[in-house]
Amino acid sequence: MRKFGLLGETLGHSFSKSHFEEKFKAEEINASFENIELPDAEAVEKWLKAAPTEFTGVSVTIPYKETVIPFLDELSPEAKAIGAVNCIHFKDGKSIGHNTDAFGFGQSIKPFLRNIHERALLLGTGGASKAVAYTLENLGITVAHLSRTPKEDQMIFGYDQANDLMVKSFPMIVNCTPLGTSPNVEEMPAFPIELVGEDHFVVDLIYNPSETLFLKLARESGADTLNGLSMLKQQAVKAWGIWNS
Repeated sequence: MRKFGLLGETLGHSFSKSHFEEKFKAEEINASFENIELPDAEAVEKWLKAAPTEFTGVSVTIPYKETVIPFLDELSPEAKAIGAVNCIHFKDGKSIGHNTDAFGFGQSIKPFLRNIHERALLLGTGGASKAVAYTLENLGITVAHLSRTPKEDQMIFGYDQANDLMVKSFPMIVNCTPLGTSPNVEEMPAFPIELVGEDHFVVDLIYNPSETLFLKLARESGADTLNGLSMLKQQAVKAWGIWNS
């Protein structure tokens, strides 16, 4: 029996395990899927050293998409360009890091993109944000970030700079932070979501709950909204192809 899993810190919110277990049952695949909760980078390094003899592949989620990189034997060109890994393939005794988030995000937003969505503001600067930025920039969309640690020379602004003029200048807003994930459903980024309107497309990479407070307020302000479930499913399809290559 082949073994797969999801590597992260806290995984109670994740649908990945049930997604793959349903797939294995429906398609009569002799495989198992485990949630692998690890407390810190040291534990991640130790786990990855032993994993190639036991696992075929794992997905990686918050907060380890960047943490895992120094502990891997190889990176795919895309993972190297993005600087984040959310999929690891164990093959021939080696650990190979890939990024399927970029593909998943690109597929999920395709039906919603309009000509006016030429500038995107990403909330957060972590691993998920890097994959989203990579995808959008490849589509010719200008990207800027909001972060708790601004670096304006790199188009990274502080949350306190998100005024009416800025929000109107970015018709696409993407929450790449975990704020609002179940069970902390009352949380949301410190962003003036009430300033968005009907020309905005607001995405939240969170899928549990299906509508975060952030998305609810965006929808009530007239924006088109999308949660992260289709991205999860699309990146899982891509990961499955990598694990079977």
